[in-house]
Amino acid sequence: MTMPTAGLRNQPWALVRRLPATTLYVVLLAATAVWLAAQPLHEQKRFIRHSSSNVHHLEVGKWWTLLTSGLVVDGVPVLLGIGAVAAALGRAEWRWGSARGLGVFLFGHVAATLLTQGVVWLMRLAHIPGALARMQDVGISYGLVATVACLLALGGKHARRYGLPALAVVLAVAWTVNQELADAGHLVALGLGVLASRTRWFRADVPE
Repeated sequence: MTMPTAGLRNQPWALVRRLPATTLYVVLLAATAVWLAAQPLHEQKRFIRHSSSNVHHLEVGKWWTLLTSGLVVDGVPVLLGIGAVAAALGRAEWRWGSARGLGVFLFGHVAATLLTQGVVWLMRLAHIPGALARMQDVGISYGLVATVACLLALGGKHARRYGLPALAVVLAVAWTVNQELADAGHLVALGLGVLASRTRWFRADVPE
């Protein structure tokens, strides 16, 4: 009996064709991680410093850092971060298509970054201690949280009733314990994901 090996071989390529945005982003994250791992420590720090979407870079017009900051997996093991992106973004793209799936991720990443760095900018204007214009601000977490929140908000009844509040509690506890700007940004990203789920773009996907 012959095995359907041709069909098995074609499955990965079918997945790539179905999830082009997720595939491209995962490849970029992996390539960046491999390149950084091959660099000396001072070069790694330099790359992260120049990729950070902080107040200083935004003030001098380096708006592209809003995108380059999302190419670095920070705060978690690289494979775990890339795997989480592949799962969440892949699920979103599979369900909603590339434009909406990637759109939610980018909306969460960019909007949460602008809002959190806007707070830092206001703190600097008010001369509040702790406002660092050149702070490190890279990572995938804002986009990831927004995407997961949107998926939960548009999921089944149990996902909306239990999953979304559980995620909110976990993020709130992390912010309470750590008192870091990034943790507050995760709560902002969660709100943005829920907000995105209420827009006309996704209204038809709300389950009964």
